[in-house]
Amino acid sequence: MSTGGRPRVLLMHPILDPGPSILAEAAEVVAYPPDRPLDEAGIRQAAEGCVGIVSQLMDPIRETVLSTPGLKCVSNVAVGFDNIDVAAATAHKVMVTNTPGVLDDTTADFAFTLLMSAARRIVEADSFTRSGQFRGWAIDMMLGHDIFGATLGIVGAGRIGRGVAHRAKGFNMRILYYDPQPLPREAEEQMGATRVDLGRLLAESDFVSIHVPLTKETYHLISSAAFNMMKPTAILINTSRGPVVDEAALVAALTAKKLAGAGLDVYEREPAVHPGLLPMPSVILAPHIASATVRTRSEMSAMAARNMATAVRGGRPPNLVNPEVKK
Repeated sequence: MSTGGRPRVLLMHPILDPGPSILAEAAEVVAYPPDRPLDEAGIRQAAEGCVGIVSQLMDPIRETVLSTPGLKCVSNVAVGFDNIDVAAATAHKVMVTNTPGVLDDTTADFAFTLLMSAARRIVEADSFTRSGQFRGWAIDMMLGHDIFGATLGIVGAGRIGRGVAHRAKGFNMRILYYDPQPLPREAEEQMGATRVDLGRLLAESDFVSIHVPLTKETYHLISSAAFNMMKPTAILINTSRGPVVDEAALVAALTAKKLAGAGLDVYEREPAVHPGLLPMPSVILAPHIASATVRTRSEMSAMAARNMATAVRGGRPPNLVNPEVKK
């Protein structure tokens, strides 16, 4: 039941300040029970009597949840929303919102961090030093791959992909990009990038960085066929969505030395990681932290809270994924 007739909003997981206070001004906030399974049935039960759900990427928001009577809005604290069945939400006239833009630079920073760390074997070198194996300089110790002047292939030229390209310009990298939608000539010139087909990008790139949303078309976009096209010295970077890369095929390609390494922040069956990746020193494995800075995660929380507060008050949220619901 609501308190004093105030609308109720289900908060699936804690968010950062100032998000909680923004929500509390607009609605009675109900926390998802920590001992309840994170599944559709559990979320449906917790959402009974709520007009909104503030969700995150690990929450399965599907038909069972979206058909909850009285539900008006699901506010995802992320730019992606593949955890939400948007078509079902639209059918039930439930608004879906996300948090675009705010995490672009932070994620681009992290993608380039993975690129540099994998190229120069930073994680492996850190472990080597901490374990006491470093006993003095040697000319063949921890040899890596040059970044300056190398070719970078960007798969997906959205805001984050373009941000990675801008960072690469500082390293005098040759930049190729693949995207079904070509960028305007001015944007290509600003990026210093050339649009090519995916096959050419894979064949010519020293580094391949993935920046596409997860859709039916991008599921396993990077699989055995793609790895067979890549240079054996190439390094794959993925900060988009795990299922874009076929992890079993990646393990096979790395094992067969069809590519040199990888830097991953997302996984096909997250939070599980393919066991074949775990012992590989040439692979950097991060726990989905590309947007994890205090400023960015706080701004994401605030944006998601403002989206929900607007919806609760009967307005049109500024980051509405399915605008046909609120015409």
